[in-house]
Amino acid sequence: MNYRLGIDVGGTNTDGVLLDRNMNVIHSLKTPTTEDVETGIYNTIHQLVEEAKVNVENIEFAMLGTTQCTNAIVERKKLNRVATIRIGAPAATAIKPLAGVPEDLQAILGGHTYMVEGGHEYNGDEINTLNEDRIRSIAEEIKGKVDSIALTSIFSPVDQTHETKAEEILREVLGNDISISLSSEVGSIGLLERENATILNASIINVAKTTAEGFEKALQHNGIHAKVFFCQNDGTLMSKEYTLKYPILTVACGPTNSLRGASFLSDNKDAIIVDVGGTTSDVGVLVKGFPRQSSLAVELGGVRTNFRMPDINSIGLGGGTIIRVAEDNTFTVGPDSVGHRLLEEALVFGGSTLTTTDVAVALGKVKLGNPENVAQLDKNLLEAIYKRMVEMIEEAVDKIKTSAADMPVVFVGGGSVLFPNEIKGASQVYQPENGGVANAIGSAISQISGEIEKIYSISKENREEILKQAKELAISETIKAGADSEKVEIVDMESVPLAYLPGNATRVKVKAAGDLAIQV
Repeated sequence: MNYRLGIDVGGTNTDGVLLDRNMNVIHSLKTPTTEDVETGIYNTIHQLVEEAKVNVENIEFAMLGTTQCTNAIVERKKLNRVATIRIGAPAATAIKPLAGVPEDLQAILGGHTYMVEGGHEYNGDEINTLNEDRIRSIAEEIKGKVDSIALTSIFSPVDQTHETKAEEILREVLGNDISISLSSEVGSIGLLERENATILNASIINVAKTTAEGFEKALQHNGIHAKVFFCQNDGTLMSKEYTLKYPILTVACGPTNSLRGASFLSDNKDAIIVDVGGTTSDVGVLVKGFPRQSSLAVELGGVRTNFRMPDINSIGLGGGTIIRVAEDNTFTVGPDSVGHRLLEEALVFGGSTLTTTDVAVALGKVKLGNPENVAQLDKNLLEAIYKRMVEMIEEAVDKIKTSAADMPVVFVGGGSVLFPNEIKGASQVYQPENGGVANAIGSAISQISGEIEKIYSISKENREEILKQAKELAISETIKAGADSEKVEIVDMESVPLAYLPGNATRVKVKAAGDLAIQV
């Protein structure tokens, strides 16, 4: 029997799950996330294997979903020193690189920014010849001063030759050990946001490396020699090599894993998912089994970027959310939480803080801790607080809908047991078994994906041919990333005419996904 191991590292808990080849849950558990992360992952794997009593040699795949890269950007910790090179002079010099990036982050990145002649028009024509000598002199200048390089050229998603040529030159001078991020592979059309996404990607390479190596070590110490994959934020997987190149794609993979896990557990491909954690509830939408992507530019750690992100509405309501009651019996719900200290601070566990968990226990909605500790609370007040908690969820669900029609709603996450099985706006409410570890299940069941985004000049005559070509490109990217060539399908495709550009310019975006290729 072959198994899959899924791990999801959250701020409070590290969740683990073992699935068999038919995707049945063999065993699942939660352990506290540790300061160095690796220990928490090791503990989870060790406990999981011990309790499930499986032969570790039969674990074929191991998947990790982690918030480490997101936290590094938000908390400004352990970031690389980055050289930022923009290819686009003299056309793109009005706004300097790192414009709009908060000053504290600029200081950490090191402020090595350069602008070089080159770049392309939207249709692939050169704006200027690439100044190769300047690239060489920059390489000499930054030797030993930076850990990674972010390369951005104007309209490189259309033509990336200047970025790849610049990378070749930098490698000649600096060798293969330095990490180089190309904007054409990270962000979409839109120069400044794409450049920012590339800079952030370059800044978290070391964090990704530490996390990946920590995961591999934790597996080895438990005697597991599985094929390792990392979760990205569109609900699919990438190899270690791919992760170390594009760590930015792991940002927000936690909520995404919960969405995918909820889809799998409730057998729903189109639904609204509410993931109730200890601190927040994340509400997202599943479309054909994958998270709906946000169409807006995304702010990450104060930096405006345009790489793909799931469309998630987060509210400050979770299992550990603090309830404050005034003398006149008015109250507030959150937004702060006792977080991972719930087992020490909540009233039902002998603490002194009134939380949402206490309210649900006192009203008999859930059995946890010692109900005696909350028996003296005013029932009318508790009913009013509980009503407000449910209304907050209903409002969040309503905000993320695109039509007035009722939709299936799936509750997952450790705090999902607090909520009723009927809410306004839901055609049906699901609370699946194992929903508490939906995020780890989401990481274990994930498929491999590949995506391309390019601008083509499309006419009636060549439309079919170009779209076919784009689909083939996306499929080959997916197979390259580790998917089974027999089981790849197109899961999303959009073509948007760009009205402000001549020559029938159309932005084509295609995404393919497939099952993992299993070595026989």
